[in-house]
Amino acid sequence: MTLLMGAVAYDPKVVTIWSGFRAWLVRNGLPYDFVLYSNYERQAEDLVAGRIHAAWHSPLAWIRSRRMAEALGRTVRPLVMRDTDQDLRSVVVVRADSGIQTVDDLAGRVVACGAIDSPQATLLPLDHLRQAGVKVDVRRFDIGVGLHGDHIGGEREAARSLMSGEAAAACMIDANHLLFGREGTLPAGSTRILTATEPYDHCVMAVSDAAPEEHVRHFGELLLGMSYADPEVRPLLDLEGLTAWHEGRTSGYGALEAAVSGFYDGQGGLVAEDYQP
Repeated sequence: MTLLMGAVAYDPKVVTIWSGFRAWLVRNGLPYDFVLYSNYERQAEDLVAGRIHAAWHSPLAWIRSRRMAEALGRTVRPLVMRDTDQDLRSVVVVRADSGIQTVDDLAGRVVACGAIDSPQATLLPLDHLRQAGVKVDVRRFDIGVGLHGDHIGGEREAARSLMSGEAAAACMIDANHLLFGREGTLPAGSTRILTATEPYDHCVMAVSDAAPEEHVRHFGELLLGMSYADPEVRPLLDLEGLTAWHEGRTSGYGALEAAVSGFYDGQGGLVAEDYQP
């Protein structure tokens, strides 16, 4: 049997990455192949249904898969994640010259965010503001819906909205705050971080209980054994944004579990009325 993994084609580089990994995994003795999806919702459904054995999941897809599997008496579990997937933060950014000093100053103001299904640029930071007791006027940029925030176009448009004065604040992951500064979307010194979420985890390789256990074990061992010093895999690791694979964990998803109320129900069903992946 071949271990079949799903990945979402949020960018053309996904084909390059997993084609390269496939060649390396097969050469190291793992019967492996991958299929591409246009959105994470279908990938999560297929993982739980057993149509694929593993899924390179967004954090939102992980929560949906876990809930759907639990409702069916099945299990999915985290296998590995990137070193860069652990202990991330989202930030709410304001213009450096604004008079906004505390989150309370955002009450009734326009806050720009990413796509409806972006954990890092919408769900987590907006829930952070809700927990602080602040009601804001949300300006959402639904770019790449279904990609769970992997397409950062919504975040970039939120940043531009902040700079144009259309929004009083913008939500984004901290790494993209730095990226937007380097590329000039947010000119150096033009913004400051007003508040930040607690640390959370991002993507994870999820595997289902329908997967062949020996292949899953081998898959995990090979990924964890990948070396950044290996000239064959280093360019692929760079494209995927990591230097090492780590053991998967569930401890970093508590905040997102709470933030998806009104998006997924307890069984992983889609309940957000204006969400069309």
